[in-house]
Amino acid sequence: MKKLKKVMTIVLSIAFTTVLLAGCGSSSNSQSGQDSQNTLEKVKKAGVLKVGLEDSFPPMEFRDNQNALKGFDIDMANAIAKKMGVKAQFVGTEFNGIVLALKSGKFDVIISGMSITDDRKKQIDFSEPYVQNYQIIVTKTGNTSIKGSKDLDGKKVGVGLGTTSEEVVKKFKNIKEVKKYDKTTEELQDLLIGRLDAVVVDEPVGKYYISKSDKKDQYTVLNERLSKEPMGIGFKKGDKELEAEVQKAFNELKKDGTMSKISTKWFGEDIYK
Repeated sequence: MKKLKKVMTIVLSIAFTTVLLAGCGSSSNSQSGQDSQNTLEKVKKAGVLKVGLEDSFPPMEFRDNQNALKGFDIDMANAIAKKMGVKAQFVGTEFNGIVLALKSGKFDVIISGMSITDDRKKQIDFSEPYVQNYQIIVTKTGNTSIKGSKDLDGKKVGVGLGTTSEEVVKKFKNIKEVKKYDKTTEELQDLLIGRLDAVVVDEPVGKYYISKSDKKDQYTVLNERLSKEPMGIGFKKGDKELEAEVQKAFNELKKDGTMSKISTKWFGEDIYK
């Protein structure tokens, strides 16, 4: 009898603990969902939409000689925030850790020229695409040994750390060395001084930087496009109310011609025609 009582006591203890843990887990999940649902309310109450970005990605976002933050994404984020009745506040973050920073609540959205990929969609949600992006190859003018991706074998190639450029070059198995950079400007500079044979970069970023460089004649952009990558605004998983509000604001800006003006300003053409 004593043995039976002891067994029953153990069984009841285990059952109680299981229920307690399940309750805690349910509470935690419920709280997480509640936090996501309340993000829009918090933004409206504070009057601020916190935007995460990496500020060396021209023409999407970058700092000018006076350290002022400029770019396509900056103008778009400010216009979206205005439509929502709030102000945009920009939070600089290294791109390699930007998804984790969003998930931890450092800011409300990511607007940083981010390509929508299957891997990223497992971690965060995205708006509809707002820019169609491609990966391109840039070489130093006069380098006739690289005419396309097939010529990257045995070469040293620069990419942005944590970017889709880094993922794209993985399919080229015979590259001699892949060097990863925090800033696009650094990899393009290394290309000119001979530390790299080529750079793989987002098309709007590479072309804009080169067009503004006083050494633009020293860069050659190859015609080949390595991948097609739509860019989107990133949200925490389940943050559907904020996502819907931001998407609505963007759609209105596209309809009233604001996005066309921003596009022409930064890309030299209206990509929304």
